Amino acid sequence: MTTAAIITLVIIGLAVVLFITEIISVDLIAILIMLALVFSGVLTPEEGILGFSNKATITVAFMFVISAALLKTGALQYLAHRLSKIFRYQFDVGMLLMMLLIAIISAFVNNTPVVAVFIPVVIQIAHESGQSPSKMLIPLSFASIFGGMCTLIGTSTNILVSGISKQEISLEIGIFEMTPVALGLVVVGIIYMRFVGIKLLPNRRSDKNLSEKFNLNKYLTDVELLQDSTSVGQRIMDSDLVKDFDMDIIEVSRGETKFNLPQGDFILKANDILKVRCNVDKIKSLKDKTKSIKLSPIKIGDDTLKETESALIEMVITSASNIHGKTLKEIDFRRKYRATPLGIKHRENIKHDNLYDTKLLSGDVILAEVKTHYIKELKRIETEDDTPFVLLSEDHITDFNQTKFYTVSGLVLLMVILASIGLVDIMIGAISVVTLLVILKFLSMKELYKAINWKIVFLLAGAISLGTAMHKTGLDLNIANLLTDNLGHLGPIALISGLYLSTSLLTELMSNNASAALMAPIAIATANIGDYQVMPFLVAIMLAASGTFMTPIGYQTNTMVYSAGQYKFIDFFKVGIGLNLLFWLAASFLIPLFYGMI
Repeated sequence: MTTAAIITLVIIGLAVVLFITEIISVDLIAILIMLALVFSGVLTPEEGILGFSNKATITVAFMFVISAALLKTGALQYLAHRLSKIFRYQFDVGMLLMMLLIAIISAFVNNTPVVAVFIPVVIQIAHESGQSPSKMLIPLSFASIFGGMCTLIGTSTNILVSGISKQEISLEIGIFEMTPVALGLVVVGIIYMRFVGIKLLPNRRSDKNLSEKFNLNKYLTDVELLQDSTSVGQRIMDSDLVKDFDMDIIEVSRGETKFNLPQGDFILKANDILKVRCNVDKIKSLKDKTKSIKLSPIKIGDDTLKETESALIEMVITSASNIHGKTLKEIDFRRKYRATPLGIKHRENIKHDNLYDTKLLSGDVILAEVKTHYIKELKRIETEDDTPFVLLSEDHITDFNQTKFYTVSGLVLLMVILASIGLVDIMIGAISVVTLLVILKFLSMKELYKAINWKIVFLLAGAISLGTAMHKTGLDLNIANLLTDNLGHLGPIALISGLYLSTSLLTELMSNNASAALMAPIAIATANIGDYQVMPFLVAIMLAASGTFMTPIGYQTNTMVYSAGQYKFIDFFKVGIGLNLLFWLAASFLIPLFYGMI
């Protein structure tokens, strides 16, 4: 093993640790990988930035825009609500149709916004049909993963593997190359979830309102300002109540008038009654010290909320959110979203104190109070492709623009057909469709830039540089030789099976794109050493990197439904381990069968 290969191996080891621990964001890790490879001399600067000009990176960027255009038509929301009618009469049929519908849509549209649209609808369906949302949300996420496997454009992972293949051995992967095998896995997955998976899921029901669910009774209280209070005559932002006791003033009652979510420059007056969010122990200590306030605990229930001009909402942080890794203070949450945070649910823990300094992660749920007239604007933000959150509301309605839908879907269909018969490169096709959508004013240039998930773009660019380094230094050959020495005597089926299992396990621990970037060069080298056709080995990597079901962190849609369904980590493991094993066994048989290796 050369010095350059050893350096590359060390960088990979450090990168895997960073990906697993998520100390820093995955896109930053990818850029650090690229810089480390360049500064160590493994890659030249030109080789280091090749990922940014790679067809895979550019194609993924423009596919995000196409997904945003489809989402903007309101078609997904329309389909979701039409589907809800079936659940009211035939739940089992509804579950089957939902998984099939999600899988079909996810084969051509980025599955993250698809799941974001369906989460609130599925929760509403569960309540209306007397079912638990926890029986439905994991099947929703898994079905989107099933569908994403089926085409080249179904997931960025497939496009990434195609880009590495094109760069290393000039092999183009067709848009439907993996479809026959993937469809077999879709059938296996849906049958498993229908007859086994759903039975293994918990039946968690919650009759609590949101304040009880987040245990707010100890953290919301009424405070009356007396004449001698130091806060009288001061702006809220300058008040001792806010500065010294980390309070959020949610409402001010002044006689018969109520001011909901007052701004920071609102002037407080004597005898104002403030509804505040704060640890009651802190307020009691303030009362004991100053004697200038009256304290009375209040109960916030559904009836109380309906009498005011504000409402409680739950906001689930999405995987692609620009909120991920930041605090409420850093994003200026209250001013930006006109909402006051009351609690943050992270996995199974609920946090009430120091909310503005708490780092938010994808899957976290923010409970906030917002003015009712601003909810419509939050729902508009939610429909964007790069939405920072999903609202767990029950009245999620978006107008369906049929003309725009038929135009956008027609252009996408034309792109898919021309790319599949080889008349147009998929990258050029995606750029052309996006350009036409802008010319037709279906999207503005501002919406175009906003639709691109730059986090994924930077991750892909950095990951591709890692693949380049493995190929240049011969590290891929070293690892492939190790794999061949141990499994080669068992034939190509064992090699494909071993590559699939290794990729699948690695993806459970880190980003699916990162694991695909690591394993694709090894798959190519393994095929070359054994003098086998490369395509079945690459298909194994694509399917394994997407088919991750055992943890809520393995795939972004799993993270999104984790809190929304009130799941625990073990729930994913109980359902996912059987599905992972089935996919591994099925892929180990179907891939060699389809490519004539059996």
